[in-house]
Amino acid sequence: MKLKAKVSWLMETVQQSLFPHLDECLPLPLTNPEKQLVKILELVQIEKYVPVSASRQWLGRPIKEREALARAFIAKAVQRYQHTSSLRHALLSTPNLRLICGFSKRQEVPSESTFSRAFAEFAKVGLGTLAHDALVSEHLGSELIGHISRDSTAITGREKPAKKVKAPKVAKKKGRPAKGEIRPPAEPKRLDQQCTQTAEEAIAQLPNVCDRGVKKNAKGYTETWNGFKLHLDVNDCGFPLSAVLTSASVHDSQVAIPLMKLTASKVTSCYDLMDAAYDASQIWEQSRELGHVPIIDRNPRGQEVIPMAPHEAIRYNERTAAERCNGRLKDEFGGRSVQVRGADKVMLHLMFGVTALFADQLLKVTGC
Repeated sequence: MKLKAKVSWLMETVQQSLFPHLDECLPLPLTNPEKQLVKILELVQIEKYVPVSASRQWLGRPIKEREALARAFIAKAVQRYQHTSSLRHALLSTPNLRLICGFSKRQEVPSESTFSRAFAEFAKVGLGTLAHDALVSEHLGSELIGHISRDSTAITGREKPAKKVKAPKVAKKKGRPAKGEIRPPAEPKRLDQQCTQTAEEAIAQLPNVCDRGVKKNAKGYTETWNGFKLHLDVNDCGFPLSAVLTSASVHDSQVAIPLMKLTASKVTSCYDLMDAAYDASQIWEQSRELGHVPIIDRNPRGQEVIPMAPHEAIRYNERTAAERCNGRLKDEFGGRSVQVRGADKVMLHLMFGVTALFADQLLKVTGC
């Protein structure tokens, strides 16, 4: 109820004050898609998180207004412009969109190269992640979340996959050690290391270069792609809470623990829902240590599996929220149209979409 009251109050203010003001200032009446964009921009307020260094410059040629560019990138995700050139053409030809984003005159819309430079600056500071984390904290930080559904989705890249560097083979001595011989201990597995690391430390050690991924789809067919994986935590209502980008070849289980810790630092939740790819003892234990109840589909590994209890199976069905969120991100907010290269820029492009999706879902859930 607090969430609905907060969003309803903001949207009522937008409709009673902002929309009439815009109708007076804009050359044409606002269309329904433009009204939706205004609502999302007012919820996100991306301009608040643009670093000062990116919007002001004391020496040299003045930098174009970065706040307006940040709003334009959110508009690109909401209105499904595939290329920056398409976004710029829309800003030049549509006065309403131009003014909504913050460019008062047609001459103020910068060149494509300026868009690219601003995007690179935003990628360095993780602008999309900053805005998304603030949204989650403001609207869900004090809420009790029932289920967290965890899943990944394939992201096709526009760059050549990195060549895999084979680790040198180290000859291992077989059999029992000789008397007095001390052999070095085996290197701990990544999941064991992640249990003692912070979320940021564990994420920093995950590979995020473009490479080749392989998975089986829902119909049992093998699919391959060049690019990345986006790992999402999603709540029951379809709100994306945390996101991590890795190389396409990274197994889902390698991201579960840091993603779990990242989400736990933002919201309070009860259940962790994961498919069979996450069936590892370290993941079960970490979920319980965080005070959650893990419900994970068992990986048979060639053995007979005991089915879930009926009440667990009913809760496990809520995991489809993550699949629906992934589908919306790809179909409605630019997840399929990654045109940039490099993990930081790909992550920024996706986080603009994730942030816009969060705001759009917030409007749907609250009926605004």
